[in-house]
Amino acid sequence: MTKEEFSAISGSIPLEPGIYKYFNEAGEMIYVGKAKQLKKRISSYFLSNIPNQKTVELVKHIHRIEYTIVDNEDDAFFLENNLIKEYLPHYNIRLKDDKSYPYVVIKNERFPRVFFTRKKRKDNAQYYGPFTSIANAKEIIDFIKQYFPLRNCKLNLSDKNIKAEKFKVCLEYHLGNCKGPCQQFQSEEEYNEGIAQLIHMLKGNLQPLMNQLKNNLQQQIDDLAFEQAAITQAKIVRLQQYKSSSTVVNTRTGNIDVFSILEEGNLAFINYLAVNDGSVYRTKTITIEKALDENASSILAFGIQQLREMFNSEANEIIVPFEISFPSTSLKITVPKAGDKKKLLELSQKNVNYFKKEMEQHKMLHLEEVSRDLATDILEKVQNDLKLQSKPSHIECFDNSHIQGTNTVSAMVCFKNGIPSKSDYRHYNIKTVIGIDDFASMKEAVYRRYKRLLDENAPLPQLVIIDGGKGQLSAALESIAELGLLGKLTLVGLAKNQEELFFANDSESLQLPWDSDSLKLIRRIRDEVHRFGITHHRNRRSKSALDNELIHISGIGKSSAELLLQHFRTIKNIKAASEKEIANVVGLKRAKIITEYFKL
Repeated sequence: MTKEEFSAISGSIPLEPGIYKYFNEAGEMIYVGKAKQLKKRISSYFLSNIPNQKTVELVKHIHRIEYTIVDNEDDAFFLENNLIKEYLPHYNIRLKDDKSYPYVVIKNERFPRVFFTRKKRKDNAQYYGPFTSIANAKEIIDFIKQYFPLRNCKLNLSDKNIKAEKFKVCLEYHLGNCKGPCQQFQSEEEYNEGIAQLIHMLKGNLQPLMNQLKNNLQQQIDDLAFEQAAITQAKIVRLQQYKSSSTVVNTRTGNIDVFSILEEGNLAFINYLAVNDGSVYRTKTITIEKALDENASSILAFGIQQLREMFNSEANEIIVPFEISFPSTSLKITVPKAGDKKKLLELSQKNVNYFKKEMEQHKMLHLEEVSRDLATDILEKVQNDLKLQSKPSHIECFDNSHIQGTNTVSAMVCFKNGIPSKSDYRHYNIKTVIGIDDFASMKEAVYRRYKRLLDENAPLPQLVIIDGGKGQLSAALESIAELGLLGKLTLVGLAKNQEELFFANDSESLQLPWDSDSLKLIRRIRDEVHRFGITHHRNRRSKSALDNELIHISGIGKSSAELLLQHFRTIKNIKAASEKEIANVVGLKRAKIITEYFKL
């Protein structure tokens, strides 16, 4: 749209607040913005002296302008945010982090089940989160299972069904993970009391739960119920540990959200801390990609809206590093100068700075993205930290996996000059080992790999990483010794939990600084062998799933078996299906063969 074309329509644009939308020639929305005065704001794009080149590019592509009048700036703010999320216009700032995060869900049913999910459905269940990692969600679930025994079955525990004695307690009851509400061993009132305590915990509001547990403890002591008292005391201690690990300020700070921002180039990083009673119970940093020359205030306001909506925040106060215009009369906005709230803001700023640094290092340690000199520096750090005789320009890593003792697979990945050499990756379907024996499986894989390299007169790696502890390392070394390769390459074991490194014949492990470049590169190689192994393992598992009764039925081939399993999911469901239902999938002839087979 030229200035002349805009002049022809500018007289009809109102001065009221609202949002405006720019469309290109193809009818695609390329930008949406908000304005206190629509005419003044839209006209600013068609001035002669636009300083920002991105804005100049935007104006070149404007073919049509639409606008919507609203009652006030607050309405414009929320409408703009909704349109950005829905249409993702090319020239608007946008959230780069589009991962699906897990929620803890409490089902809306009698004796509610509690579990985590990545899909937030439009049902009557209660969703808490999202959590910023599966590990965090699993930690919560594990805590719940240990201290709030809840059912995980899908039985319809209606009053009618329970009184009719339709159910029997399962293994979970005998393991102490469930109190057996299906057989009236636990009342609905007691079960719901646990759910109420759990909800307090998920909201980060631990004090009511702590008070209730202390009252229960005193009552149990008064009743001389010392076994129950011991269990309650253990809950209190664990809850105190959970709370103290996250308490950073005075508990009187209440329920607040803390935000900080860091800009670099066309990116902005926003950190969010959710605080309740002085405890940080949730933290998240997002990356926002700027499209035009947006200022820090508008970017931060955009990010705050996204994060508060993402996490269903109920806090009525936010802490920010500078004054912002945020459309909420009920929300208190604080720019602290000192005290506990200032400490929280500083903590948020540390987090956002650390996040940016981590992103840089993460990119740096994907060495294919950096210069040869920088890659060489990192590999030299590995050489120095591990006391290797030469720079490990050729590194290989092994890992085992299996399915309940079957389909044991070893994976090997190869990195050359710090870069994945995918043509050298190998899978080893273990042939000589029966059942679960990680040590023997590792020995076979290592032997086959380096026997092959010797036979082909191929170069050996300087460093071999064995994903596992001393046992797997010792097994691998047996193969190296049998091949006469001792001293010709260095083997190191990487413990799965502590990320300790073990060398042959060393009594003490080597624990590198958790943020060192050497350990980060080793982690990346370890993660790559996990990914490679799991991918192959899934393929074998899918293949094994077809190795079932169906393909042993005369007249039923692999393709028919696949179709039936895709439709019915399990052999049990196929057995229960009628001939007509099966015929709808594979035809009447095969359906008759299958139903006759299962009748025998």
